[in-house]
Amino acid sequence: MKPLFRTLALTMVLGTPVIAAPAFAGTVENLERERAILVETLLANDMTAEERFSKVNVSKSRLIDLERIVLRDKSLVGRNTPAIKRAFANYDLTFMVHAAIEKDRALADHWLTQIGLDKQGLLSAQMRRR
Repeated sequence: MKPLFRTLALTMVLGTPVIAAPAFAGTVENLERERAILVETLLANDMTAEERFSKVNVSKSRLIDLERIVLRDKSLVGRNTPAIKRAFANYDLTFMVHAAIEKDRALADHWLTQIGLDKQGLLSAQMRRR
């Protein structure tokens, strides 16, 4: 009985720092998380147009701030992590709001174009069973 108790106690003591360690998300990760929320809102089919419009506007204002933060983040200089490389290699997708404004396009239209779709193609698509 004692070895089991020792193992359990040791596991609890050694496991505590892992559980109690704070999570750290950098500026690029925060930007990606907010962008994912925006894309999820754009694709959601369970909300009204007014709900979608209000949620997109909130996400747009957050993304504008986060995009500026990432662009001005001096700690990213010299870091070559895959996430940072991918973020700056795909400017039009990473900095989606700024790129849409620069190209004078709606945010959804800009995003669809960047992933290889357009509005006409989506409107003419038919849902079929395979």
